[in-house]
Amino acid sequence: MSVIYLLLAISIIVALIFFAAFIISVRSGQYDDSYTPSVRILFEDEVVKNTTAEPDIKNQSN
Repeated sequence: MSVIYLLLAISIIVALIFFAAFIISVRSGQYDDSYTPSVRILFEDEVVKNTTAEPDIKNQSN
């Protein structure tokens, strides 16, 4: 039973080490995207279509 506690403690320590490495890499700018904003103007925008087929009956007066 003590082996389970030992493995649990080791896995938590390893998880904390990976979490700390992730936080350090985010703060240092490792995941900043500097390429996409410069080429975003070259991409075509998708046209948003209104697909409602039902007429608005509430505002119609006869």
